[in-house]
Amino acid sequence: MNARKLISFDWALKRLLRSKANYEVLEGFLSELLKDDIEILEILESESNRDQAWDKANRVDMKVRNRNQEIILIEVQSEREFDFLQRILFATAKAITEHQTMGEAYDQVIKVISINILYFDLGYGADYIYHGRTHFVGLHHQDELRLNDKQRQLFGKRYPHELYPEYYLLKVKQFDNVARDSLDEWIYFLKNQEIKGEFQAKGLQKAKEVLDIMKLGDKERRAYERHMEELSYQASMYYSSFMDGHMEGEKKGLEKGIEKGKEEGREEGREEGLKEGSKAKAVAMAKALKQEGVSLTVIAKTSGLPPEEVAGL
Repeated sequence: MNARKLISFDWALKRLLRSKANYEVLEGFLSELLKDDIEILEILESESNRDQAWDKANRVDMKVRNRNQEIILIEVQSEREFDFLQRILFATAKAITEHQTMGEAYDQVIKVISINILYFDLGYGADYIYHGRTHFVGLHHQDELRLNDKQRQLFGKRYPHELYPEYYLLKVKQFDNVARDSLDEWIYFLKNQEIKGEFQAKGLQKAKEVLDIMKLGDKERRAYERHMEELSYQASMYYSSFMDGHMEGEKKGLEKGIEKGKEEGREEGREEGLKEGSKAKAVAMAKALKQEGVSLTVIAKTSGLPPEEVAGL
């Protein structure tokens, strides 16, 4: 077969990629994303070193120190969180303070890179990879502030953003499955749990070897199957909540139409109620699809709502 189903990346982070023998996989992914030759020195203790069902199904994180003494936070998030952006800001601040010794000069503040692999829709945006960093830009001349010569000599950097935390948001479900470069090959794997035979991105060949489901022992395979069942259960609960909202919308629409029918005529009220219910159903469907990262064009065609109304939901 040209492509083979592999272990999901969140499970790999939790159970397999913490082994030094498998650093090559994680180094490959980080090198492709950060456009640098990343070498991992050690994997540090992180919040989610737990083995119970829901805590690993919803969120898995890893903290890595590279050869440049930078801290890289890697997180896989399955469930949507409205305050997710504030949470990753808190996580970077916490990492900085945890690795700063009391009484040390501020030139010892570590650089933190936050990488977030998201399986839910976060905000509006057409892209599937977003990179955020801190720039100081002049209000009058629009020039970017640079470090002076002494600072450049001390830190080996040119701009303040190279000292400050950076953030990467990978909206995996928004990827269109067309691998245009080596980083896209990794995104394809993150979305589909498959590595095509022609993929050449750094670390993927090792990933194909390490993450082969068929190479798991019986105990590990059963644990992985329970993990995937938990994810299916969470997806089912999400769908159930969507259907509850949809049915409630139909009910309210009919009730509103019936009430209006008492005033303007029973038949007219029934038509209005059906119309309201249909609109509520379309809106509920559009909101659910939008949260899953489906494009606005597809949502508009599926729900029958105008694109501008979908964009405003």
